Amino acid sequence: QVQLVESGGGLVQPGGSLRLSCAASGSIFSVNAMGWYRQAPGKQRELVAAVTSGGSTNYADSVKGRFTISRDNAKNTVYLQMNSLKPEDTAVYYCNANIRIRSYSRARDYWGQGTQVTVSS
Repeated sequence: QVQLVESGGGLVQPGGSLRLSCAASGSIFSVNAMGWYRQAPGKQRELVAAVTSGGSTNYADSVKGRFTISRDNAKNTVYLQMNSLKPEDTAVYYCNANIRIRSYSRARDYWGQGTQVTVSS
């Protein structure tokens, strides 16, 4: 009943930029934190950046100063602006959102299907 749909991945050269988007839709009462994770081949999924409903953000050390997370609460959408991309940023990027579908229900995490980001010359 809740879907997270990502867009914006692709192939980019080192030093380039990409912007990822993720829109949550369906039966939604409220959206708490939203974030982006990534998983490179042979590695565990890791947190890239997250933003609370109030706008507080946190970032992985590896992306600080290069990536910016933001959200549009009216659209239940989270964005990830990625600048100065490096080959080591290559991974599948997943959107995550903590969502409550009813006022009386417990919030739970939902995941997008993932979008590939490849940084290569």
